[in-house]
Amino acid sequence: MLQRFLTLAAFCGLGLGLGACGVTDWFDSAEEPRLPGERIAILALDKGLTPDPEIADQQIILPKPFENQFWTHAGGNPPHAMYHLSINDDLSEAWSADIGEGSDDSQALLAQPIVVENVVFTMDALTDVSAYDTISGKQYWRVDLDPDDHDDGYFGGGIAYADGRIYVTTGFARVFALDARSGAIIWQKDMPGPMRAAPTVNGGRVFLVTLDNQMLALAADDGRRLWSHIGIQEDASLLGAASPAVAGGTVVVPFSSGEIIGLSVTDGRMLWSDSLSSVNRIDPLADLAHIRGQPVIDRGVVMAISHSGRMIALDLERGARAWDIDLGGVQTPWVAGDYVFVLTNDAQLVAVRRRDGRLRWVRPLQRFEDVEDQEDLIQWAGPVLASDRLIVAGSHGEAISISPYTGEVLGFIELPDGAALPPVVAGNSLYFVTDSAELVVLR
Repeated sequence: MLQRFLTLAAFCGLGLGLGACGVTDWFDSAEEPRLPGERIAILALDKGLTPDPEIADQQIILPKPFENQFWTHAGGNPPHAMYHLSINDDLSEAWSADIGEGSDDSQALLAQPIVVENVVFTMDALTDVSAYDTISGKQYWRVDLDPDDHDDGYFGGGIAYADGRIYVTTGFARVFALDARSGAIIWQKDMPGPMRAAPTVNGGRVFLVTLDNQMLALAADDGRRLWSHIGIQEDASLLGAASPAVAGGTVVVPFSSGEIIGLSVTDGRMLWSDSLSSVNRIDPLADLAHIRGQPVIDRGVVMAISHSGRMIALDLERGARAWDIDLGGVQTPWVAGDYVFVLTNDAQLVAVRRRDGRLRWVRPLQRFEDVEDQEDLIQWAGPVLASDRLIVAGSHGEAISISPYTGEVLGFIELPDGAALPPVVAGNSLYFVTDSAELVVLR
């Protein structure tokens, strides 16, 4: 039986705000914007979130950008840690494509694209999976996985790549393995429940989480079930979900209950568990402890954030907390060097020091399209770090770049439509998927 889900626009990522009709100049300087219209990028800080004055003078040093050719999973790779990627300084639209059905009142496009060997793979809101040439935009193939007896409301899932195959989770409780070259179905298996999150594939295993918080490990070669774990069920959750993170012999599993656990990849044995529920709950919405952003594994440390206002860092092997802070969000933290960059529920982009959880800077983002009347809430997705720019996309059809060193707004770009998914970076290019299911490639 399906759960009761809260699809609140403020936090579920189902933004449908319309932007301009095309992509314009990429991230012009904040001092000399080329885009028309008033830009209101800085608002008052909410809920007392302020930088730590004791580290205000500490210089942020990041690893050098590197050119990645692959983005194989939601979050980039199995640990969800991509560090500092490179893009060209002067970007323009290379091509765009209609990938299928987008978000509307009855469905949501939740799948991040993936990029492998000069091919970008996408999945629309109704489980059409497509492959495009990254240079020309030529479509290689498209396969419709949606069953004929599919009822409305069974959307969601995502895609991941490993060893020449595309693995697909779906909202109609079925998992597929496709041949990446042709789109042909290699195997398909029915699962105990629908899935909102993309799978994670590592070491010959496919890890996935169902809507009712069941974790399953399948054999990547033929889809047979290896083991499973049942988490705490939750009556209500946000739209969307997070994929497991994998590093070494541990798979880190996030649940909509706020529970986060470490399991052995070989047999599912529990290694540790924790909860990201907040003790400062003030209303029913704040009570939702859903971990919707991907957990991140970096150098033996797990970082995760929940909607209800708790962000933590844990030891990967033992699960011991290194620190926890009162910070709530539904986007994936981005780690690079000694800092973690994360978006909060209150539309603030924050630089958190990785070693102790202290805040280096806080950048409020525009919260409403109509600032004066505080109407038409903007939902932000991201960030990603590329060539010394933190990039976030908005439901109002605009993306912005922010300095990771100071939090200063660097520039803006208009997208064809709102974007509830963060961009993907591969081959010095940026890939956006809009709510109307348009894939926009900038290089």
